[in-house]
Amino acid sequence: MIEISATGPAAARGQAQAGAAPVETLRAATVARVETARAEGLIDADAEAYLAAQRAFHDAHDPESLAELAGIARAFGLSEADLFAHLHLGTLRDMKGGAQLIEGCSAWAVPGGPEGPLVVKNRDYSGRHLGIQCVFRHAGPDIATGQILSLGSLGSLAAWSSGINAAGLAIADTQVAVNRHRVGWLRYFLMPRLLARAPTVAAALAMIRSLPHAGGGTLVMADRQGATAAVELSAGGPAIREGGVQWRTNHFTTPAIAGETLGPEGDRIAGNSHARHAFLSRRLPGRDWTAAAARALMATHPGPDGAPICQHADRPDGAETISCAIYSCRLGAMEVAEGTPCLDRWQAPEPCRAS
Repeated sequence: MIEISATGPAAARGQAQAGAAPVETLRAATVARVETARAEGLIDADAEAYLAAQRAFHDAHDPESLAELAGIARAFGLSEADLFAHLHLGTLRDMKGGAQLIEGCSAWAVPGGPEGPLVVKNRDYSGRHLGIQCVFRHAGPDIATGQILSLGSLGSLAAWSSGINAAGLAIADTQVAVNRHRVGWLRYFLMPRLLARAPTVAAALAMIRSLPHAGGGTLVMADRQGATAAVELSAGGPAIREGGVQWRTNHFTTPAIAGETLGPEGDRIAGNSHARHAFLSRRLPGRDWTAAAARALMATHPGPDGAPICQHADRPDGAETISCAIYSCRLGAMEVAEGTPCLDRWQAPEPCRAS
């Protein structure tokens, strides 16, 4: 898997992606999808107005992420506006009623055990991202928590999928297609800022409660002290559950907002979200978890007492589990498998270092 280490201002960290993959590969996975969306009428005048409002919101509250995105655009000679729109494609499809899970995932956190608190995630996405997945190691003047070690894709902000900081806070997300959006923090921007500014779950939750959210998706997190939380990012306000074992797939579970979840017809990831959630609810509580046990669980396939946690490509868009990440909050460390975790292709980058 590609690894990029970058220290410096956010724009320089974004520009450090230069040369890590062919521009044509990056274009196909990002701005070409935006161009297709425009041709299909998804990005019309209303969508452009929403994107402009989102740009103004993030310019006011998260200029560091916009600077990183600008650096990425310069690195590959791509349109910064299209890269920004690419991060919003799931939201725009929701708003047009054409919900489609761009990134699925099963994620969970445990507060302790033989190896301390863990955060675990299977990343379900288009197979075209297999070649541009990347482990990022970032440090800089805007990062108050030491190094950040994260999993994402070239052409996007570093902690697009999951990550951990040197203070021991680990965060993973899942996508949820919803019928309600507003101008607010998009979670692809939120996650890097949480890791850059928050050393603990409590600090992360305070940040999450402080501003409105665009809506859609969940976060699962744990810290070195054993605090855990799951956050469902409703546009009406975050629904937060704290403590103990936490897990999420691709639907909202809080009764007050569960009805916001869209069920994309024929979407395999959305269709098996409840089965994956139910499986995790049976398997996760009541036992001590280690990284080895997590690796085995995340390789689970359908069966008499199984579920498609480890998903293989069997639909036209090639959506599948393209990686698994296991974060040790005690060590500030990551284990990552490229491809389906059942292939047992695990790597262990060096842990985060305090700055």
